[in-house]
Amino acid sequence: MVAADSIEPMIETPCVKVCALDARTGLCLGCGRTVDEIARWAAMDASERAQVMRELPDRLAACKGASPAKAMG
Repeated sequence: MVAADSIEPMIETPCVKVCALDARTGLCLGCGRTVDEIARWAAMDASERAQVMRELPDRLAACKGASPAKAMG
């Protein structure tokens, strides 16, 4: 049996239930993760999940800034 204090807390998923992949970037338009990150999320350790979480705001901003609709004005 594993002691409760030795279990790593799970970071909540960044999923916002808007699951659509951008063909150009390979990122989910809802959360900003790659397909691999989405698939491996539960198996990632806390430091891997934390690293992805730190990257998501910049990824999403880059996706939104590069959208064709925005570029056309």
